[in-house]
Amino acid sequence: MLEMSGKSDCLYRQWFCDPEDARLLLRLCLLRANPVAQIHIQFSGGHNSGGTSLGPMNPVLTDTLSQSPTEQEIREKLERRLGRVHARQRLGIERDHESIFGHGINFFHIENWYSIHSLFRIALKLTGLYWRGQENSARIQVRHNHIRCRNLPSLFDGFTILHISDLHVDMNQKSMRRLVEILPSLKYDVCVLTGDYRGETYGPFGEAIEGLAVIRSQLEGPVYGVLGNHDTIRMIPALEEMGIQMLLNESVTIRRSHQRIHLAGIDDAHYYRVENFEKATREIPHHEFSILLSHTPEIYRQAAHADFDFLMAGHTHGGQICLPGSIPLILQSVLPRRMAAGAWQHHEMIGYTSVGVGSCMVPVRFNCPPEITLHHLERVQKRPPVAFAG
Repeated sequence: MLEMSGKSDCLYRQWFCDPEDARLLLRLCLLRANPVAQIHIQFSGGHNSGGTSLGPMNPVLTDTLSQSPTEQEIREKLERRLGRVHARQRLGIERDHESIFGHGINFFHIENWYSIHSLFRIALKLTGLYWRGQENSARIQVRHNHIRCRNLPSLFDGFTILHISDLHVDMNQKSMRRLVEILPSLKYDVCVLTGDYRGETYGPFGEAIEGLAVIRSQLEGPVYGVLGNHDTIRMIPALEEMGIQMLLNESVTIRRSHQRIHLAGIDDAHYYRVENFEKATREIPHHEFSILLSHTPEIYRQAAHADFDFLMAGHTHGGQICLPGSIPLILQSVLPRRMAAGAWQHHEMIGYTSVGVGSCMVPVRFNCPPEITLHHLERVQKRPPVAFAG
């Protein structure tokens, strides 16, 4: 029988190689932090594989599953963690999440219309472009974005943030394997995740948590995250259990000696609309350097007027399927197109929109390679803030 103590790098690395015993133990371990995982599902290597049924369990494993929190317990835990109103709002909206029209910033939400996803996939296969698009989706680029700001404390000159967004872990195994290969070679001070860990917008999320645990095992130092419109708030216990500090209308202070900067995060503002800038900024003095994590950049106006110096976001995928020159066919976002990918600025606030690592609806990319970004903070004197991508 395999034994697992803590977060074994060896065991996590085996996930993408699909050894049944390792996957089974990891799933059972995570179920305790995943109250809505369906224990009768099959364990498989992907959506199209046959899988292996759970079958009979020994008394130890059965006892482990029996200790999984109930819906009532997880609701109470989330209310203690986030406050009664926030938790109940998010859980209530999630129960209504299957709507295609009329919720969130956009009137139409194509990501919730699953039948159209199959049509896209069939059309791409008939044209012969599907497999080429899949290969493109695994060609992850490491980008460097230099942020020059006069408000940055001197001890944070050279501070580096690794920015990962839109993993959609459970539907992008090729790109996840490539990401796991890249991460150990990178140097950074903290890592931030700007949401969309799950492929679909509702339903089971155990496979996404399982794959994210593999990625987390390859990340060094503190890791902070926010939720996206594909994520359920029920993922929070499992995410924090694996060492990702989630910021849901909250902030943390990062210190170097006697100096500090502030990192805030808001809950999804695209679909769920439960962001709260008042709560997120409550502990941040207005004159100190502050960074905001948001899944969507659509709140750029609110962020700029809340005096944030730097906004990191994702959501747009840069269009994912683009014309030559990275011209997106569709963005599913309400914002100027110049803000759909890469570095930009609004008033005094610098912004960066990641095109993401994973793909949504169909796991393909054209003229829009996936990326992870290293943001390098640089202090300048008596000059306005400026950002440029390298």
